[in-house]
Amino acid sequence: MPTAISSSIARAALLAGALAVLAGCGDGRGDAKAQGGPPPAPPVSVAAAIERPVIESDEFPGRVEAIDSVEVRARINGYLQSIHFKPGAEVKKGDLLFTIDPRPFEAQVAAAESQVTATRSQLDLARIELKRNEEMWADRATSKREFDDAVTRVRTLESQLKAQEAALVRARLDVGYTRITAPVSGRVGKAEITVGNLVQGEMPPSPVLTTVVSTNPVYVSFQADEAAYLKYIAGARKAALAVAVGLADEDGFPHPGTLEFVDNRVDPTSGTVRMRATVDNKSGRFTPGLFARVKLGDSAKPRNAVLVNDRAIGTDQSRRYVLVIDPENKAVYREVKIGRLVDGLRVIESGLKPGETIVVSGLQRVRPGAPVTPQTVPMEAQAPNGRNGQAPRKS
Repeated sequence: MPTAISSSIARAALLAGALAVLAGCGDGRGDAKAQGGPPPAPPVSVAAAIERPVIESDEFPGRVEAIDSVEVRARINGYLQSIHFKPGAEVKKGDLLFTIDPRPFEAQVAAAESQVTATRSQLDLARIELKRNEEMWADRATSKREFDDAVTRVRTLESQLKAQEAALVRARLDVGYTRITAPVSGRVGKAEITVGNLVQGEMPPSPVLTTVVSTNPVYVSFQADEAAYLKYIAGARKAALAVAVGLADEDGFPHPGTLEFVDNRVDPTSGTVRMRATVDNKSGRFTPGLFARVKLGDSAKPRNAVLVNDRAIGTDQSRRYVLVIDPENKAVYREVKIGRLVDGLRVIESGLKPGETIVVSGLQRVRPGAPVTPQTVPMEAQAPNGRNGQAPRKS
């Protein structure tokens, strides 16, 4: 019995010792944590939101069109004799493109000229006879019938001469039509019909021989929605509207243009209105049919807008936000409504005031309400280089 009691006392002593050791270990960890303290506030780059005047603008997709686009066709029937251009070459108005065999038409001119000459000779003789009959009729040396016949002959020959002269003009025109020239200056396409083929110019529709499109300037056509129409056009059609164009491989809108046409109605089906801008193309960058981006803005009414670096804007599901630094250097969540890009900076439509300091770099290391170590940098220094355009319009 004493032995059992001793064993129980021994086990209790061992258990108490183990609990004491565990308690001592726990107290040691607590002291270490108390000695280390909380982790330091993460360093972040911050900048003050800036305010600048910006031009209200919107972006639309468009297409490049030639101002002049002509399908070259023959105006007479004949065999194609020669081609005088290289496909895709630049031509000037009046440059020779095709030649149709002129010999049949030159023969018609010669025949018409001979008929005109013969009729003129007959008319000269008839006029001499009429003058003689007039003198004889005055002396009653001829009959009234002979006098009337002389007058009728002159009038008949005059009518014949006019018809033959018209036929001669037509024959000479046909000879001219054997030389098919460029109707406008521009770039010529390929020859659709080769040498030796019969060209039937009088057969409707006459086959297309080639096409010529003007190259400078060019049109850029686009369709604006009702909101843009009401914003820029409805109030004053002659307002100072800024138009700029960019191609698919270009940053921003480096090509200025002039708004040349606004349609007289809004399409009720699509809710859009057709517009067209004229753009200089001395560099040859624009080719009809190319896709283009068109920026339309009201240069007469610039407005002050808050601008921030695009990297400073976070996404929270469908919402956009920035982290504003409060006087205690804590990051405060602020929902914002964003606009378009202007010179690499994003327009803030609402939710942020000019001069408020926000996190522009290190956004992923910061939680709303947490303290930070701010490092001030210029807002412009964070803007992407070479991007002076605007973001696509959001519908």
